[in-house]
Amino acid sequence: MTDSTSGQAAKTPPEAPSGELSLRTLAMPADTNQNGDIFGGWLLSQMDIAGGMYVGKTAQCRSVTVAIEAMTFRKPVFVGDVVSVYANTIRVGHTSITVRIEAWVSRRNESHSILVTDGNFTYVAIDDAGKPEPIKVQS
Repeated sequence: MTDSTSGQAAKTPPEAPSGELSLRTLAMPADTNQNGDIFGGWLLSQMDIAGGMYVGKTAQCRSVTVAIEAMTFRKPVFVGDVVSVYANTIRVGHTSITVRIEAWVSRRNESHSILVTDGNFTYVAIDDAGKPEPIKVQS
């Protein structure tokens, strides 16, 4: 498939989640914007929470988010959707780890999950004083 405006191959979204399930939650009315749609910032925060939990488990460290790259909002999230967030390690550096995070939804009237958002999140391992420290365990 090609993008008619650029002539480049269009990136086809995956048909199934990749990585480890890190978080599952329900989109509620309190998570909507003024138009009644699920607020993108709410979804981004769920992805960041899932990524932080994933890094804590896989790299066995306390971490902070330092960058979010290549974030793509592909489809809307609606009230009542079950949001599942998956994480997968892309790169491990001396003090940082970059994680691919995908948010998928299950809708009431759909038989399959739908990729709604994905992006790369970079976290830095920190010590108790908040200073960067080497990642002890690499997976």
